Amino acid sequence: MKFKVLFIMNEKEQHLTELKEIRSLMERSSRFLSLSGLAGVVVGLFAIIGIISAYLYMGISPNTTGYYHWIMGPNGQLNPNFSGFLLADVALVLCLSLITGFWFAKQKAQKQGLPFWDATAKRALINLAIPLIAGAAYCFILLYHQQVAFIAPTTLIFYGLALLNTSKYTISDIGYLGIWQLGLGLLASFFIDFGLLIWAFGFGLLHMVYGIMIYLKYEK
Repeated sequence: MKFKVLFIMNEKEQHLTELKEIRSLMERSSRFLSLSGLAGVVVGLFAIIGIISAYLYMGISPNTTGYYHWIMGPNGQLNPNFSGFLLADVALVLCLSLITGFWFAKQKAQKQGLPFWDATAKRALINLAIPLIAGAAYCFILLYHQQVAFIAPTTLIFYGLALLNTSKYTISDIGYLGIWQLGLGLLASFFIDFGLLIWAFGFGLLHMVYGIMIYLKYEK
């Protein structure tokens, strides 16, 4: 009788193990799990360096109100020196962030023995790209109408939407990061004088905190 009970318990444990393996395989096939927490930390550092460079170039301090007035010239037109630098600064941070994200993700995929570029990765990238492209287009519209103060909040809002849109195809934790970014973007829309500081907090500090949490939870 005792042997029979032990046999039944072992059989149940075996079934549970098999179910866990099946669930793990299904998750791997439906989600892009190669996002790296270390990449989030590095991307956050890039964002902070970029915002510090912008403040130094404009010659203003973080507590300067109405930073966007420095981007506009005395005649109400865009200052080509400041606006050109800021566009180059943002473009450089974006390029470095994308390269870093892809490199870390590829390294993690190789360590896990997972394919880096498959149908799941494509779906995740498409769902990330659509809101980002729409946000970039809207930022250029704001720039065209010289509504410079709302560009920083807009990037946070659309980035948050992009993360939320992508979370169903990758680590679900990035959905929470997306909610934070979306909330910060709405907050920055009200307090436009602090738009750059809120942008630095969202893209910089939050990315670093998120990266550390993901690393400790999934990679360590």
